[in-house]
Amino acid sequence: MKKFFIIIKIFFVYLFLISGGTAKESNYFKKGIELFQKKEFDKSKILFERDIVFYPKSEKSYLYLAKIFNNYDNDFEQEIKLNSVLLLNPQNDEAIYMLALLKIKQSDYNHAKKLLDEFVLVCKSFCSKKKEIQEKFEKMTSDDAKSNN
Repeated sequence: MKKFFIIIKIFFVYLFLISGGTAKESNYFKKGIELFQKKEFDKSKILFERDIVFYPKSEKSYLYLAKIFNNYDNDFEQEIKLNSVLLLNPQNDEAIYMLALLKIKQSDYNHAKKLLDEFVLVCKSFCSKKKEIQEKFEKMTSDDAKSNN
């Protein structure tokens, strides 16, 4: 019976320690959002990276890091972060949208077309952007076709 109470105490201590770690990760993300909205990208980047250390499956932190790298015009890092978001949640419409725009910018039309088709299927909060991104894709492909003639 004494062993049972010891195990229960250890279990509650363990739960207490885990809940403390969760509060820290939440604070990093919340503070990162606040700094991001103030356009303090360097500081918010650090906080989103800390959030990922405590919670490696934080798709929102990866997404905000992608937005930061988009502001820095660092296409390579932006693509890595967007791919991380899509590995964690393949139906994240904002990440698909951002990656499709990036692929259009890089003139990777085949990949962009595939992403656009996927975006149409999964769009939830970004459905209003569907027409805009299709127009950009069509404009880029028509400009490319004209330059080849």
